[in-house]
Amino acid sequence: MSKKNRKIEIQGKEIVIVQSNKEDYISITDIAKYKNPDTTGLVISHWLSTKYTIEFMGFWEKMHNPDFNVTEFSNIKNNAGSNGFILSSKNWINKTNAIGIISKAGRYGGTYAHKDIAFEFASWISAEFKLFIIKEFQRLKEDEQKQLGWDIKRNLIKINYRIHTDAIKQNLIPVNLT
Repeated sequence: MSKKNRKIEIQGKEIVIVQSNKEDYISITDIAKYKNPDTTGLVISHWLSTKYTIEFMGFWEKMHNPDFNVTEFSNIKNNAGSNGFILSSKNWINKTNAIGIISKAGRYGGTYAHKDIAFEFASWISAEFKLFIIKEFQRLKEDEQKQLGWDIKRNLIKINYRIHTDAIKQNLIPVNLT
């Protein structure tokens, strides 16, 4: 994961966004706090254990991950919905070689999902919360684009200055001054 962590705030809850392989991953651990702040891992696990979620995750991985283990996905999908079936994010990642979810242990760890998957998870939590996340995420991306535009202009000015000063040195200033 990238060093560049960004945060958005929705209804008093802070949600971390990180980049991995130039893609945005949103903390579904932070989103799960909206449902139950004490047992976020269980909230995520319950969501991952539904047949609909497994199908969604499988289709997403097939679209974006050439190394996705389709055979293991089929086994998981067949077991979904049976009594006692529970799927954790680490099990999903390890068994299927998934890239849509990232699980990181430790104090600043958590479970992060690609924005497509995170929005789907937010929808399972609450339709209202999902809309807030989408709007705030869009606002964040617009702010980043504005910042990027300013930075590009600044760099172009720097480059143009260098080109102009070099051209003056080479073409207008004589080699030998008298």
